[in-house]
Amino acid sequence: MNLVTRTAIPSNFLGALVAAVTHAHTLEGLARPLLELLQTVSGLESAYLARLDQPEGSFRVLHARNTYRLTVPEGLVTPWADTLCKRALDEGRFYANDVAGRWASCEVAQRLGIATYICAPIRAKGGELVGALCAASDERKPVADTAMQVLALFAHLVAQQVEREQLLASLQQATQSLTAAALTDTVTQLPNRNALLDEMQRQLAAPPDDRALIVAFIDLDDFKPINDKFGHAAGDQFLHTVAKRLRRMLRDSDFAARVGGDEFAVLALEQREKAGDAAAALARRLEGATRGRFKLDVALIDYSGASVGAVVAEPDCSNAQALLNKAQAAMDTTKQLRKHAPLPAPVRMSIARYEWPVIE
Repeated sequence: MNLVTRTAIPSNFLGALVAAVTHAHTLEGLARPLLELLQTVSGLESAYLARLDQPEGSFRVLHARNTYRLTVPEGLVTPWADTLCKRALDEGRFYANDVAGRWASCEVAQRLGIATYICAPIRAKGGELVGALCAASDERKPVADTAMQVLALFAHLVAQQVEREQLLASLQQATQSLTAAALTDTVTQLPNRNALLDEMQRQLAAPPDDRALIVAFIDLDDFKPINDKFGHAAGDQFLHTVAKRLRRMLRDSDFAARVGGDEFAVLALEQREKAGDAAAALARRLEGATRGRFKLDVALIDYSGASVGAVVAEPDCSNAQALLNKAQAAMDTTKQLRKHAPLPAPVRMSIARYEWPVIE
């Protein structure tokens, strides 16, 4: 490899390396001081860290340290097949000071004017190539064997940091998934009671403006007979369909949740001067959304709609649970009125299936 075996390690190298590793919390935080040290140790004008994107087949320069004589720009993207790195790895040659002659077909190297090139692969824990640590010069230069050893060490440190960040990203994703699961009702895929109260508290704590929070509480009257007659699977299917209907009739800014059992809630923001009328209109729309024919696997159900109560939060309201209780009390009042009103039977069921157009 025509390496010159001479010591190229500066006296403050170890201290600088320890500081870089100790204080690095991100890949960039580790890479930049390592690139500076690599530049110093190798005597080459440019040092850079690049990432290989296997699906896209691209090689992107993430971080670079350059001199005025040679610049490898950050963000440079090159097809992997056209890179010096691939040629070097394919040949097992991690140092070359005759780039123009040896790899004349590499257009990027010719364009940048690279004459001397060194690289070390960065591999994931399973051995997958994920990038490379490289340095280059526009002159033909010898590189000390100690510099190549430092290059390999730095590539190993970068690989460890990449692995840590991948692990952290996986943990964060798992945490987000668990958090989402903890705040989602498994039957309807709506937010659950905890998520509802969190959202209510957030809305109540928001800086005051001319909008008011409306809370509508929904109770599916006579839901128990569906479970008793057709089983819990049919009951869950009914709840899931109700949730779909609620989602369809709401605005993007509204918030629907399953409180529990056969109870749901909807949050909406409206101009305070119009909030009272808006709350009454929302209650009517929600009752209408739950009324109609439901097609279940085991039956067609004609359902006369839920009991709905809607309230408007006062400007000084700060307790989400108390506000939800108030909405539930309004729903209870509606339920009593419905019981004494000359309404058709709340639930009429038929086993004769799929004979009429069905709202799903």
